[in-house]
Amino acid sequence: MNTFLGYSQSWLEQRNGIHTATEISQQPRLWRALADILVQQYDAISAFLEPLCEQPALRIILTGAGTSAFVGDAATPFIQAGLNFQVESIPTTDIVSNPEQYLDANRPTLMVSFARSGNSPESVAAVALVDQLVPNCHHLFITCNGDGALARHAEQANNAYCLLMPEGSNDNSFAMTSSFSCMLMSTLTLFGEQTQVQWCEQIAATAALCEGKINQWQQAIKQLAAQPYERLIVLGSGGFAGLAREASLKSLELSAGKVMTSFDSSLGFRHGPKFSINDKALVIQLISSDPYTRRYDLDLFNEIRGDQQTLGHIAITEAPLNQEGVFELGQLGLGDPWLCFPYILFCQMLAFEKSLQLGFGPDNPCPTGEVNRVVQGVVIHQFDNKKN
Repeated sequence: MNTFLGYSQSWLEQRNGIHTATEISQQPRLWRALADILVQQYDAISAFLEPLCEQPALRIILTGAGTSAFVGDAATPFIQAGLNFQVESIPTTDIVSNPEQYLDANRPTLMVSFARSGNSPESVAAVALVDQLVPNCHHLFITCNGDGALARHAEQANNAYCLLMPEGSNDNSFAMTSSFSCMLMSTLTLFGEQTQVQWCEQIAATAALCEGKINQWQQAIKQLAAQPYERLIVLGSGGFAGLAREASLKSLELSAGKVMTSFDSSLGFRHGPKFSINDKALVIQLISSDPYTRRYDLDLFNEIRGDQQTLGHIAITEAPLNQEGVFELGQLGLGDPWLCFPYILFCQMLAFEKSLQLGFGPDNPCPTGEVNRVVQGVVIHQFDNKKN
């Protein structure tokens, strides 16, 4: 009998959770498939990107809406350090509403669009606006749907390349899980400093680690979800602050807003947002493996522990802390970019378990339709950049 996250297929189907459980569980397998895709398309992707990267004034915009935007938030700090270009994460929702504030007609621009379906109104409109306002622009679409509007656009455009994620990554559930991790892994790989051999090894090591953790973490996460927390606060530094934003959204979505969530950086949290801690709050810290950054993470960890104001406080870390409530991965030397994947896996599993604990169907926690898998109700207005 097939089991997913410790539940039988029939049990999950009865509770409207089979898609979410399957999509969380399948991620290590999809990452291995993604490595094969990247190897197969390496020459074609390089031929597209290398001429752009020869332009010293190149601006790279990572964009998407919702979870797709958070791919850019998590990736930007990690890839910026190794690139000689301006790299920015700007949501399509900002580009569409205020294009002249975010687009520069005088800068060659590569816009990297992340999209699960590729059909979100803002995703399509943002591409059109960049084409309209930036004469020297190119598009890299990283999407999970070969039949989506972005993928179809790439077939007709001479300034676009579409990188399609592995089959199965176009999540059927409400919340994005495997789609997010595949798009993030693609970005860290394509724009990272590692060689093809190195990133293939990193993907294999990350997939093996996470396969083990899916089984190892199940009981502890079930017990954590059973705690009566009403707030979830996720904290991390650098790229982990962007990852924390996605982690907090997963619990907000799958609890249908019953668990209110927030995120911040380790240093930023003290500047006001720390007021969100109370005796109904669960705090999760994503600890950096960088020795310098880790000091700031641990300063906050010790401060929160000392305050004794939370219902629960846990940390996920590579190096051991030897304290209660800490989930240790072991010192594998993966580096922070690759720690994103076990970290987000843990948070996805927690969001799933809390959804079940609250009595929701994780596949669609909003069956009445006020919030939808692909956003609805957005009217795209024509933009006229001619000044009167």
